[in-house]
Amino acid sequence: MKRYLAVLLGVLTAIGGFVDIGDLVTNAQVGARFGTSLVWVVVVGVVGICVFAEMSGRIAAVSHRATFDLVRERLGPRMGFLNLVGSMLVTLLTFIAEIGGIALALQLVSTIHHLLIMPVVAAAVWIVLWRAKFSAIENVLGLLGLALVAFAVALWQLGPDWGELAAGLSPAEKPAAEGWTTYAYYGVALFGAAMTPYEVFFFSSGGVEERWTTRDIGVMRANVFIGFPLGGLLSASIAACAAVVFLPTGIEVETLGQVGLPVAVGLGKIGLAVVVLGFFAATFGAACETGLATGYSLAQYFGFPWGKYVRAREAVGFHVILLVATVVAAGVLLTGVDPIMVTEMSVVFSAIALPLTYFPILVVANDPDYLGEHVNGPVANALGVGYLVVIAVAAVAAIPLMVVTSMGQG
Repeated sequence: MKRYLAVLLGVLTAIGGFVDIGDLVTNAQVGARFGTSLVWVVVVGVVGICVFAEMSGRIAAVSHRATFDLVRERLGPRMGFLNLVGSMLVTLLTFIAEIGGIALALQLVSTIHHLLIMPVVAAAVWIVLWRAKFSAIENVLGLLGLALVAFAVALWQLGPDWGELAAGLSPAEKPAAEGWTTYAYYGVALFGAAMTPYEVFFFSSGGVEERWTTRDIGVMRANVFIGFPLGGLLSASIAACAAVVFLPTGIEVETLGQVGLPVAVGLGKIGLAVVVLGFFAATFGAACETGLATGYSLAQYFGFPWGKYVRAREAVGFHVILLVATVVAAGVLLTGVDPIMVTEMSVVFSAIALPLTYFPILVVANDPDYLGEHVNGPVANALGVGYLVVIAVAAVAAIPLMVVTSMGQG
């Protein structure tokens, strides 16, 4: 029974933790402008994150070592450092976006400008990273993130023409007013939001923190192959709600408040209150995960103690990284930069960094010195190589599309 409860808890937290500020904003923007014609990208992204998260979790369970610990050893310090820099820049940018998302969520309920809330939010995130138990960060915030199921309920309550909504899933149903380059730009952004690098860093390091062994591989796979796809359904629900409410009127999503408006239309004030709770939990949870991912990766690469189960005085470097990252994030946001713009940039640059993140995982997952009999099989390798091709195309296309479309405005 304890094992089944562990699976259930892991699945629920994976669902609630899958959607972060990038998924919230990008899916709503896409739904408002393109209807459901880009939902197929969410499906592709969810399958991709499942493929590499399973590899990452299996590596942690078998080797008892985390991603960058092995990347540096397997690929060498120079290649490992290149991967570290590229991935960490994106993770830090995502961390900034998540802290901004928390402040925007609190602004919705307090009417206090998010810049005034920002220092308090940053301090709260750092205190949680410093003092809270790993299980509390992962499970409590993940479970609260399930409040975002309100989007799926609201979609049902809105009573759309389901046949028309399903027909709109085809790329051929792209609104005529939107160009194909803009469509491609948002496709890359949506893909980057689904496969954000910090997810595998956190997942792998979390497995080491929780002392996974080969006996935990089944539970890990259940969390990945059930939780992430159901989280992807939440993302699709956000896009579909925006498509139903905003697309017919030509309204574009520019604020976090607009992201939740379809829930208010479908479920009223109570529904809106529930979804705002979901905004807060999702962004706070993702802020903790990205902050920890930053500390994990740098500490693992440079080889000093890390983790929530290590006493703070024994992992000083790890906790200094968390503090510095939080101060940098707050400092950037206090310049007045729009958190939504930071979010949009983070998902696009996430797509650029994907090859640096996922290629090393595929290499390590095929190394019998680390995994023995648990190395990748033919299916995992076929999917991994296939996704590396897709990832490379998205990475190469991201900057040109961003320039040509003026970040989706063209």
